[in-house]
Amino acid sequence: MAKKGSAKRVEILEKGNIYFLYRPRVEKKKATGPSAVQRLYMVLSPEGKKAARLTVIGQKEMPDPESKGQRYWGFVEMIAKHPESIRDELGGKHYSTKTRVERHMSPARPAGEGVYEILRHGDHTHLVYALELPESPGDVQEDFNIEEEASYIIAVKNPERSSPPKTGLPKKEKADYPKKLQEQFQDKAFTNADPTELLDREGVEFVLISAAEDIKKELGIQLKTEHESESSADIFRELRLDKSNRPVEPLFHGEWV
Repeated sequence: MAKKGSAKRVEILEKGNIYFLYRPRVEKKKATGPSAVQRLYMVLSPEGKKAARLTVIGQKEMPDPESKGQRYWGFVEMIAKHPESIRDELGGKHYSTKTRVERHMSPARPAGEGVYEILRHGDHTHLVYALELPESPGDVQEDFNIEEEASYIIAVKNPERSSPPKTGLPKKEKADYPKKLQEQFQDKAFTNADPTELLDREGVEFVLISAAEDIKKELGIQLKTEHESESSADIFRELRLDKSNRPVEPLFHGEWV
């Protein structure tokens, strides 16, 4: 579908709900700022698909839309065909180290909910989103660069190409594409997220490049958001998250906990 108001043709490839969550560091019951965060998660739940993507943002913050061209790496940790899979992955965890020391990880806290689209814009693809919660972004969203709306160029990394030393996923954890999808790279290091099925593999690595914080001005589009509240928030319904065992202040008030 082409959109008016942009010099280049804009085509919607995928749309759905987007969620942001963060997990405090091991043995931390709460996080008071980015330095106390273990991981920042971004969940993409596409319309018309039965599986959601649980992704990890490597720098533990989104690229800053005001710093045009800033590049941040991420990867798809899980393709969840059942909401319970993400719920369990983002829940509290106990585990033993090699020295048999018991460790605890607190459950991930919701930090944002909204809608997103993956678009083709000329010769590249964009991930754009608009927040529905919190109504007024606070310290949490500011520290993670989770804007009220933002646009990023998104590119998918070729799993058959090597990464610089000490960067990216280990080879055994990278995505294994069928021949048809692997051919999309044409032996290049990166390709566009078109088709979006390129993102539907665990171990997919991608790059987000900050493009704009005003998507209507940049792309000529406006995402349709809905008013959400604690009782209607999709993140609890769709991902089966239990509000009783995790703080929700970051989602509704932008407060660190």
